Amino acid sequence: MNDNGAIPSAAELARYIEHTLLRPEATRAQIEKLCEEARTYGFYAVCVNGSRVELARYCLEESDVRVVAVVGFPLGAMSADVKRYETEAAVDDGAHEVDVVLNIGKLKDGENAALLRELRDVVEAADERPVKVILETCLLTREEKIRACQLVLDSGARFVKTSTGFGPAGATVEDVQLLRETVGPNFGVKAAGGIRDTATALAMIRAGADRLGTSSGVAIVRGLRAAGSGGPGGDY
Repeated sequence: MNDNGAIPSAAELARYIEHTLLRPEATRAQIEKLCEEARTYGFYAVCVNGSRVELARYCLEESDVRVVAVVGFPLGAMSADVKRYETEAAVDDGAHEVDVVLNIGKLKDGENAALLRELRDVVEAADERPVKVILETCLLTREEKIRACQLVLDSGARFVKTSTGFGPAGATVEDVQLLRETVGPNFGVKAAGGIRDTATALAMIRAGADRLGTSSGVAIVRGLRAAGSGGPGGDY
């Protein structure tokens, strides 16, 4: 939301959005379309699988749109060394930011030290690029969500993120509020998973999200304009 709590313009709302295409069957043409939409609507970023980072960077040359690569996606259960290597490869291919999936099983086992080492390795491999840590909140208890946030805060990452979008459920207002309360006002919170319309997007922002991961960015921004809230610069 704007500092005064007003509904953002369409252009302002677009800057929250990481336009996302992570389906395994996504083709080159679909990635190109994703990037073109991101340019047209002024989205903050596109979010793609590692094998599509180089293409996305090429498509978005001379634009302000960032390229986000997912790592350890969607399960987070692979070796920590694999996550580090995947991060290095994404950086080499031109990723501006990295979204890494937390090892959920190790969190449930209480392996805090191992998780912290893994996250710090990814942050180091990202070489000062922002790292967001995906918690898959629908699989966690309240205590686990809070503990995961504390680990992320200690890791050098810059965001906590609710969901992969591939789990049994996505972001909820309640989870975004809990993450914001836990990490404080100056740390990043990304809501992702199931954000398909303008009302849901605005609810997530009101709850404390700084970024929105969604494959429905075009519909969300158009929905705001259709409601008569396009504002300056929002008439696409």
